[in-house]
Amino acid sequence: MIGAGILADCIGERMKPLSICRLLACIAVVTGPITGAEAGPFPDHAITLIVPFPPGGPNDVLGRIVVDRMARALGQPVVIENVAGAGGTIGSARAAKAAPDGYTMVSGNLGSHGASYSYYPKLAYTPDDFAGVGMVAGTPNFIAIRNSLPFEKLSDFIADAKQHPGKYTAGHAGNGSNGNLVCLLFMKTAGIKLQLIPYRGSGPAMNDLLGGQIDAMCDSAPTVVPQARAGAIRALVVAQAERIEALKDVPTSSEAGVPEFDVVGWNAFFVPKGTPAPVVEKLNRALADALNDDNVRQRIADIGATLPAPDQRSGAALDAFVKSEIKKWSDVVIAAGASANP
Repeated sequence: MIGAGILADCIGERMKPLSICRLLACIAVVTGPITGAEAGPFPDHAITLIVPFPPGGPNDVLGRIVVDRMARALGQPVVIENVAGAGGTIGSARAAKAAPDGYTMVSGNLGSHGASYSYYPKLAYTPDDFAGVGMVAGTPNFIAIRNSLPFEKLSDFIADAKQHPGKYTAGHAGNGSNGNLVCLLFMKTAGIKLQLIPYRGSGPAMNDLLGGQIDAMCDSAPTVVPQARAGAIRALVVAQAERIEALKDVPTSSEAGVPEFDVVGWNAFFVPKGTPAPVVEKLNRALADALNDDNVRQRIADIGATLPAPDQRSGAALDAFVKSEIKKWSDVVIAAGASANP
């Protein structure tokens, strides 16, 4: 074989002087072909972050806050591509099929990379199709209503909804999304029935809440906090045990009388499985650099999101966390009898 003959020349006891071409051939035989991330320093061109929701939602807002700082650390632009639909699963499926070279990331959340596996029986991707880059932020969840409704307290809204089952509409970011799960859990714990209206993302749902086309919305802090602070909507409860600094006046689930309504969302970056470990590590370091930036940290706090603990920022920690979330939300989906494809 040609390769074997060249190798014999390379390692024989009486090596002959080699031409440059033959020397390169020797190197290729001994070390293997130079491909992918080994071909040159990563990255050498722009990286795409697929946000599987329309502009204006939590994944989009957090992604835009973080990627500018990541780009500075990486020395290349990070471009956001919004690929919306089906609770974030269309964009996530595209990311799963991308080349595993580090040039495509996807911004996932509790819905797209947690509950979707049980909510969508015919999902076009599996947990094994992704590797974690790192956690971006925790995202407290809220129930918010349009200002024209008369309710100042969650208990008043619940009382009227119990008297009139199905009277009120509640929008969310799409079937199987974080907001959809928040709505399901809220109805279960409050003992009420709402008309759930799925949208292609949080942004369109919020537009309809602001316009009065729907009565309520189940969503996370990056979407709700700016509008609530502006007085454009009324947040009735934050679904966790502590109030958040960005909306100090909004009661916790326990304070509002629904202690079991406790669900904190999250946002994280993933790459296709098989992306070289050094590339994933470089992306993780760039994300860590962004999360350590004072401006980024302040912007995340301003929209009511929370920074991940230092020991929860590695790709391995994210992969382990996602496994636990898949199990947790599978139980919730099954108990609710929810499915996109019955």
